[in-house]
Amino acid sequence: MQNSIDNKVIVITGASSGLGEATARLLAAQGARVVLGARRTERIEALAAELKASGAQALAVTTDVTDAPQVQALADAALQAFGRIDVMLNNAGLMPHSLLERRKIADWDRMIDVNLKGVLYGIAAVLPTMQAQKSGHIISVSSVAGHKVRPGSAVYAATKHAVLALSEGLRQEVKPYNIRTTVISPGAVATELPDSITEPDIAAAVRKLYQIALPAEAFARLVAFAISQPEEVDINEILFRPTSQEV
Repeated sequence: MQNSIDNKVIVITGASSGLGEATARLLAAQGARVVLGARRTERIEALAAELKASGAQALAVTTDVTDAPQVQALADAALQAFGRIDVMLNNAGLMPHSLLERRKIADWDRMIDVNLKGVLYGIAAVLPTMQAQKSGHIISVSSVAGHKVRPGSAVYAATKHAVLALSEGLRQEVKPYNIRTTVISPGAVATELPDSITEPDIAAAVRKLYQIALPAEAFARLVAFAISQPEEVDINEILFRPTSQEV
C-alpha cells in the first residue's frame, strides 16, 4: 500500500528559508500537517499563516537547533497539536567555508553545533515518540561535501560526513521499531548557505559554482519521494547534483 503524505505530521527544522521552506510548501500542498522550526520567528509565522490560508495545517515554533531543550519543545509542540510525529526533517545547517590555516574557530564551532549537534538533538527529540508509535521516518540533510572533501570545506565536510554516519547507525538501531531513515546529500541548490561564508574570496568562488544551482523545490521533491514510498521501502540515501555540476 502506498505510504501517502496526506495527513502526516512532519516536523521541519531550518524551515524559514531555502530547503526547509520549499519542503514545507510542497508537503503542505500534498496534505501534510507541517510543524515549522527556525530561529527567525517572523518568517516561520508568516509561512505558517500563508499555508493555513491555503487550507493546510501548519504550526510555527521558534527553534534554535543548537539548544536541545528548544528542539525538544518543537517536538512536544507537534505532539500537543497533532498527537503524533510521522517525519522529522533535520534540515537546519550552515556552511562558512574557510581554509584551516585561517583558524576560523568560531565558524568551526557554529558548524559543529548546527550541522552535527542539531541533527543529534532532532533525533533525540522524536525518537521516543516514534519508538512508542512503532513507526516514523527521520530524514537528515548531508551534502555532496559529505562524500567529497575539497580545500576550504574540511570542517563543513566533516560535519556532513558525520551526518551520514549518524543516519547509518540510526538505521541499524531502529529496525525493531519500524522506523525509516533517509539521508539526503544535495549538491548546489539555491539557498542562503553561501551567505554564511565569512571569507570573501571563498564566498566568491562558491557563488560562482552556485550559478548552476537547482531550485530548492528539487530537494523538496526528493523528500516527498522518500516519504511517499510504501511502508516496507526504506530509502536510506539520496545523493543529487545539478546535471552540469562536476565536483
